Amino acid sequence: MKIGAFQIDEPMPDLNKPHAFAILRPWINVGSVGSLTLSTLSHRFKAQPLGRLARPGNFIDFTRYRPVVRIEDSERSIAIPNSYIDFAKQTKGNDLLFLHLLEPHMFGETYVESVLKVLKAFNVERYCLMGSMHDVVPHTKPLIVSGTANDKLSEQLYKLGVNPSSYEGPGTIATLIAQEAPKFNIEIMSLIVHIPQYAQLDEDHAGQLRLLEILCSLYDFQIDLESIRRTAEKQYENLSKEMYKEPQFEQAITHLEELYEARVGKADDEKTHLPPDIEKFLHEIDKDFQQN
Repeated sequence: MKIGAFQIDEPMPDLNKPHAFAILRPWINVGSVGSLTLSTLSHRFKAQPLGRLARPGNFIDFTRYRPVVRIEDSERSIAIPNSYIDFAKQTKGNDLLFLHLLEPHMFGETYVESVLKVLKAFNVERYCLMGSMHDVVPHTKPLIVSGTANDKLSEQLYKLGVNPSSYEGPGTIATLIAQEAPKFNIEIMSLIVHIPQYAQLDEDHAGQLRLLEILCSLYDFQIDLESIRRTAEKQYENLSKEMYKEPQFEQAITHLEELYEARVGKADDEKTHLPPDIEKFLHEIDKDFQQN
């Protein structure tokens, strides 16, 4: 059946006050942190397909999100980029929806309305947007997580080390989902992990680990995180080995750590900016990564 622009598989599952976990690509998914996190949740809870956009070309520019040609057993097929939804039932507590959202290029308001219609149709109790952004933070400190939530929930997040979001700047039309959801008695929550800009990792497992730690604490999810933890530690160890080959990097890390301590309230507030030479150095590293 159709719900907004989404084609929902039938028969529709009977879900118990589900909580929806969403990622938005490519926005706020640097290092594939949101994708990795949602993949872990989907695998752990044996998620099943629920639906997808009936006509993704109404919202997506296929010259920007490219279809992918595959050949299997001499048969050629084309995978079309799409936004899709999975679900998982739990033996107790809230069931789960997993929203794999692509940022729309056109008809954004209709896209937002369609997502909200799906949330309403399944009586979603909470909508959580997860993701990541680059920031001037060091890889040698616990990663900062910022977010927003309703009042009571914000207290829980604060106790888990989530800082209130103070971001101002360019955004995405999909932000309207969280803005409109409370009008339908849907709680909202966002969890955005800040990862080192100079790292430029295709898959940042430290960011994935940080989000999963928070979710496991908040929901009491029973997920074995040790393999992800080992991968994350090894990844950042290798990053240190590579970066410390640059003579200026140790000095840059020292300044980033001072800035980090000021941000989390453990040092002088005066240290809130990087020296110009350090900013230039990190910018050059960033350019080198992008060119390579």
